[in-house]
Amino acid sequence: MLKEFKAFIAKGNVMDMAVGIIVGAAFTAIVKSMVADLINPIIGIFTGGLDFTNRFIVISGDVARGTSLEAAREAGASIFAYGSFLMAVINFLIIAAVVFMLVKFVNKVKDAAIAEEEAAPAPEEPKGPTELEVLLEIRDALKKEA
Repeated sequence: MLKEFKAFIAKGNVMDMAVGIIVGAAFTAIVKSMVADLINPIIGIFTGGLDFTNRFIVISGDVARGTSLEAAREAGASIFAYGSFLMAVINFLIIAAVVFMLVKFVNKVKDAAIAEEEAAPAPEEPKGPTELEVLLEIRDALKKEA
């Protein structure tokens, strides 16, 4: 069983998947930082810093008006936190747009590199003799023999 496990781990697909997961986690941190630290503040300028996170409806429990979502949860109230959901949807759309733009940029760079490789002239192969040259050589060789 240990041999089978070693063979499974040693396969290229498992290692490729592991590398993909690690790079994906690092990429996730970059995208989240880009959205939270760069894009959301710019959007906040245009929306006046609108944040729906603390928007909720109290279903049951005693929560004073103006209480934050975190305080309402700590008080044990049953709440309908529609604001958190809206912010999650907005952040998802922003992250999806950022990832789309990054993938589009990477594909553009990759396509340019491929086009550059294809555009590079292939080294010319040494030319062999033409059919006429071979026939003339044969004729000349036959004349010498005769």
